[in-house]
Amino acid sequence: MRRALFGLPATALLLTVVAAAPALADPPAPPSAATARAELSALTVATPHSMDGYARDKFDIWASQPDGCTTRQEVLARDGKNVQDKPGSCQPSSGTWYSVYDDTTVTTVANATIDHMVPLAEAWRSGADVWSADQRKAFGNDLKDPQLLIASESSNSSKSDSGPADWKPTNHAFWCTYSKDYVHIKSVWKLTTTDKERAALSSMLDTCTS
Repeated sequence: MRRALFGLPATALLLTVVAAAPALADPPAPPSAATARAELSALTVATPHSMDGYARDKFDIWASQPDGCTTRQEVLARDGKNVQDKPGSCQPSSGTWYSVYDDTTVTTVANATIDHMVPLAEAWRSGADVWSADQRKAFGNDLKDPQLLIASESSNSSKSDSGPADWKPTNHAFWCTYSKDYVHIKSVWKLTTTDKERAALSSMLDTCTS
């Protein structure tokens, strides 16, 4: 648990303040290329659903986790280096974060945004519009699957609500992992795809060597 405990002796509290936040589990690993291709083949191709009624808050993103920290804070602690928390808080005050989309390192907490691999709007138009509130919350805060990752503000803004049919990371070295993760999320959550998206994902999977 990363929260500092109140009522600790001053010396103990000082140690809590200056200590780096403990590392959490590594980010979920992507499937193999063979598994991703099988998952891609099994996705249902369908016409995108209407965006009527869509709102980001319907996914209740950055909800509290069992330790009291928000999902965003958990990802910042999990994926950062030398992360220091603010006193008595889960909120990082410093650290460095690697944005794999554009192969850059972020050194300011506020600029380390958390991206949904499959954008919330894309999830909505491929099936999440008929989910329950609990399902959407679970998707928006999914730490079990490779759905949440660090992104620089510029790469996150560039991607926005686009899927791989309309946007690809500028870091070509990440195309293999990006396509494997994206396919896996759609497979796990039983979301649909389009012919254009499937072609783009298949092309990026061609960059994989394993």
